[in-house]
Amino acid sequence: MPDLGHVPPGWTPPAGRDDFSRRVERVVDETERQQLLSAIRQRHAVRQYTNQPIPEDIRAQLRYAVTTANNASGLAIQVFFDEPDGFSGLMAHYGRFRGVVNYLAMVGTTGTAWDQACGYWGQHIVLLAQTLGLNSCWVGQTYSKSKNQAVVTTDERLRVVVALGYGTVPGKPHKPKPLDKLGEVAGGGPWPSWFRDGVEAASLAPSGLNRQGYTFILDGDQISTRTNPGSYAAIDLGIAKYHFELGAGPTGWHWA
Repeated sequence: MPDLGHVPPGWTPPAGRDDFSRRVERVVDETERQQLLSAIRQRHAVRQYTNQPIPEDIRAQLRYAVTTANNASGLAIQVFFDEPDGFSGLMAHYGRFRGVVNYLAMVGTTGTAWDQACGYWGQHIVLLAQTLGLNSCWVGQTYSKSKNQAVVTTDERLRVVVALGYGTVPGKPHKPKPLDKLGEVAGGGPWPSWFRDGVEAASLAPSGLNRQGYTFILDGDQISTRTNPGSYAAIDLGIAKYHFELGAGPTGWHWA
């Protein structure tokens, strides 16, 4: 059975596209931030896994992270262990997945704000998993949708899943876009060091087909974003925003 988490009573969807209720810099301290930044550099997509089971203490930490994310966002993220059906069938075979029996199901209602939250909070859990010695892979299409065990209500949608476990290999890095393609300063001018650090962290974020179709724009002390269209563009942006916040640090700027 999944960990469904708990949505706070009376919670409503975010009013603004950039408001995910609570920001990661208010959740993690500096030591944790540095650990997660290290995880950003170490984590790469892995599609094939060993049969080594995830220990119970690590499962407990992942369940707690799921509940925390759901409480903060209103999502219905679910985590499954020892469940082989979600990655059985032709689509998983087409995606070259092997041995996946643990995964996150990213469930929420529809809309850009919810998709961004799926990416943002999903990556929070993914990087935690990396610090715990697990590998992972975001999956948009190549899993068994009909056999997936996620509990989805009539007003919800299973957006993506994330494979978890001990990879047969650690994965390989993909070449990111140049920083000047992912960030810009309104009106030109030099990049503050914190902005460069944020964009650099965002450049290491996973995205569908490695498109990285987003740009971070600094205007004064405000950060806005621009995205290219795409089925998973908002999810990709949510992941990249999580990375940007970790890289830039908690002070000296805010989202527009």
